[in-house]
Amino acid sequence: MANPAYPDRMRRQLLFIVGLVGFCAVHPPALAEGLEADLGRSETRVRSAAIPVVEGMRVADLALADRLASRGYRRVGNKPDEPGTYFWGHERFWIYRRAHRLHGKQHEPRLIGLTLRKSDGLIEGHIDDQGNVAPIRKDDEVWIEPVALAESLGAGRAVRVAVRLDDLPEKVWRVVLAAEDARFFEHAGVDGRSMARAAVVNTREGRAAQGGSTITQQLIKNRDLTAKKSLRRKVSEALRALSIEDSYSKEEILEAYLNVIYYGHVDGLAVHGFGTAAQVYFSKPAARLTLGEAAVLAAMIQGPNALSPDRHAGRVTNRRNWVLDRTAELGWAPVREIAEAKAQPLRIRRSAPQRPQAAGFLDWVALQTERAAPKRIENRRGVVVETTLDPWLQRAAENAVERHLQQLRRDHRKLRRTDLSAALVALDAGTGEVLAWVGGDPADIDDEFDRVRQARRQPGSAIKPFVLLEAIDRCGSREPLNPATRIADEPITIQLPSGDWNPENFDRRYHGMVDLRLATRKSYNVPFVRLARWCGYDSVASRMRRAGLDLPEDLPPSFSLGALEATPLQMAGGFSAFFNAGRAVAPTGVARIERPGGRGLEDRGTSDIRIGSEEASYIVLDLLRDAVDNGTGRNASIPGLRVAGKTGTSSALRDAWFVGGAGSVVTAVWVGRDGGGPLGLTGSVAAAPMWKAFMERAVTARPGHEVSKPRGVVTRRVNPRNGLLYGQNSKRGREELFRRDALPRRNRLWRRDRETLVIR
Repeated sequence: MANPAYPDRMRRQLLFIVGLVGFCAVHPPALAEGLEADLGRSETRVRSAAIPVVEGMRVADLALADRLASRGYRRVGNKPDEPGTYFWGHERFWIYRRAHRLHGKQHEPRLIGLTLRKSDGLIEGHIDDQGNVAPIRKDDEVWIEPVALAESLGAGRAVRVAVRLDDLPEKVWRVVLAAEDARFFEHAGVDGRSMARAAVVNTREGRAAQGGSTITQQLIKNRDLTAKKSLRRKVSEALRALSIEDSYSKEEILEAYLNVIYYGHVDGLAVHGFGTAAQVYFSKPAARLTLGEAAVLAAMIQGPNALSPDRHAGRVTNRRNWVLDRTAELGWAPVREIAEAKAQPLRIRRSAPQRPQAAGFLDWVALQTERAAPKRIENRRGVVVETTLDPWLQRAAENAVERHLQQLRRDHRKLRRTDLSAALVALDAGTGEVLAWVGGDPADIDDEFDRVRQARRQPGSAIKPFVLLEAIDRCGSREPLNPATRIADEPITIQLPSGDWNPENFDRRYHGMVDLRLATRKSYNVPFVRLARWCGYDSVASRMRRAGLDLPEDLPPSFSLGALEATPLQMAGGFSAFFNAGRAVAPTGVARIERPGGRGLEDRGTSDIRIGSEEASYIVLDLLRDAVDNGTGRNASIPGLRVAGKTGTSSALRDAWFVGGAGSVVTAVWVGRDGGGPLGLTGSVAAAPMWKAFMERAVTARPGHEVSKPRGVVTRRVNPRNGLLYGQNSKRGREELFRRDALPRRNRLWRRDRETLVIR
């Protein structure tokens, strides 16, 4: 039965059409800036970081050509003369950078010239606006523009396969017009005839049987407006459509529309865009669609989930045939070709939609954005988020994790059918900016658990650097210690309410009197238990909490050996202090959040906290370098780089870690089994090679950073037998680092070893 109120509503809509035409005759539409650059108010973009180009780096190490190619740049044989091209010569590298928006400012296309050292492609400077060779300064704006990571917050939207109208055969896009807006090339954005016809049909049917929106109005609806239906929204939609039509060609509008059409959810991902749908439903580029296949995609626009070929083959076939009949009626395709297309059965060749890079990272960015703009997100308004992620390093990280997990499965038969997984997160040591984030096995596309942020696992010996920092910086209420301090590596029993605890070294042996350097190099457990007890468990735990680790109040002494829970993200943030003069930076993935129109919502700066003195942090850094050069971290050593880091293996060989850094990059790697079962491998075997595979590519691709020795750290020769200093001119003993204000006593003939401090 028809709704008696429906005719009145239709009459009001007809009056609205007449009024709208009159309004537009005397109110010219506003000029828009650009369909792609000027995002709609409801559109979201998540962008990567821009890539700085600094002198002193080699073009090959920076992977400059690869980065440009991934952004769609084309290599040319001479100095480029149009945006989106580059030239690579022996002594010059030219980039014609595209227009883009960054840090709240619109940057126009710009030709950037780099001068190279002929022998190895080292970037020596740039060519300034006057044509002179000059050093690259920070304000010279020499960078590669960001790329889009996602078009929604989180990872719930498939990567869009964009199409260009010029690349599509006419038969492919004509069926879309037949289905949605046959008079597209005749109206000015609002089709009064179509709206009147829809109003008459809907009045007769007593329901919304037919729509009157043009393709331009649908584009506006997707870009600018919420789902709320009202007369006011309809007016806004129409006025914006007229404005768009006044500013762009029909071809530009149709191309933009084809790239935003919603095609339902597939494998948990929202599919948007004609090109994406062609790949997902027919496993081919949109330009290669047959007439019948294109008609299927045109048919789905009316109701992508209700007309899903996977679930409603009959419905979509009937709608496809209607679209083909309409195409024939309009004379846009030969009758014979239409008949052949209708006779074809519905043949769907599904491909999995492409998931965005770094899904866990995007979810984390979404949380940060929601905290910064809660009302905007709640009202489903668009945002532009500038992130810190480096897409090239992200691919390098994914390749390293996937390849080494495969290697572990090949080399260790017991792991082949287990829940083996891994996590990797890389930070800029000075800013805390997340550069790469892999929350699991990249080969497992159905895995949604993010181990970087959500997996709390025992870090084992990777926690020991924080024990060292407390010992060398303050050591509770005692005198600070140093790398030459001697510690007894002998059996020890610690009484606990639950019973006696007898910690052991990994090799189940004791090594007598060792110094702090050797204990770190070999990662002996017993000396570190004695060290934490000597400085005070509470003092050591407090130091760890300041580093960003979430420790409970009642901790057993075994926490000093890593019997606590931490995430890879927390470990990476804490380790940044050793590469940042004692200040641990808070990891961040968001640099700026703004509205689609460009108005800023929030700028995110660096947040850090001092967890140790500059002098103590540097000495710990030196101990960690020694652990890589000569100790348990040897598998992470990279020729030509000063690597510092620490392996970690939890009890029963459940978790394998390597955390450390080189240059300006700090990276944490965890390898283990999701169910907590034994991995059976140490951090040196399972995690360090994975860390190395990523870092040997990452460090050289980032601006250099070298930690300088503080003035408060001095080098002295020390007697390794008793930890006492030799005279400055002596050649005996070994060189060691000390805090200038905490030097050991001089070695004297009348002093015996028993007079030297020994930690027992």
